[in-house]
Amino acid sequence: MKAVFASVPDHILEWRRRTDADQWDEMWEGVLHMAPSPNREHQSIEFKLAMWLEQNWAEPNGCRIYPQINVAEPDIDKWTDNYRIPDLVLLMPARFNIDRNEYFNGGPDAVVEIHSPEDEAYEKLDFYFKVGVREVWIIERDSKRPEIYEPAGAGGHQLRKADANGWLRSDVAGAEFRAAGNGKLEIRLTGRPETAARLP
Repeated sequence: MKAVFASVPDHILEWRRRTDADQWDEMWEGVLHMAPSPNREHQSIEFKLAMWLEQNWAEPNGCRIYPQINVAEPDIDKWTDNYRIPDLVLLMPARFNIDRNEYFNGGPDAVVEIHSPEDEAYEKLDFYFKVGVREVWIIERDSKRPEIYEPAGAGGHQLRKADANGWLRSDVAGAEFRAAGNGKLEIRLTGRPETAARLP
């Protein structure tokens, strides 16, 4: 159920700070979006995907992967007025300079959103491409069905097509993935079947 407060009462904000419930909150052009804590299955696929990418992509290539980083518009006076928090971010060396420790000053190479029912993953697409993200991966939490979105003309975006066998290729990670059935995500480095894994 979605709810809109014209103004969030101070006691609710204080309770969220005190209980750490605000760690997934986002600010969308000055409007607070309060997201619930992800469930165990969401956290499991996020963790296992991050570990696979760290071992097979980030470490061998001098790249970086981080969970839940504040991604903000580049070069604005107050980044906390407009930011999103993807589940994972993929960063290649050419973009290391956007890392401000507390937030990213602009878009990383790719972001990953584990899509849970009623979350706002798809509503974030315009923002991600506006700040310069090259790929947005959306992975359905329950079915593990993956999608990759990429920039398209005039500031838009489009869904990347899978091949005849259902594999979606990421240019950023040099990897491909597909839903494997039974709630698993199959992933491998392109052209390297020995790296294949089924997550989670």
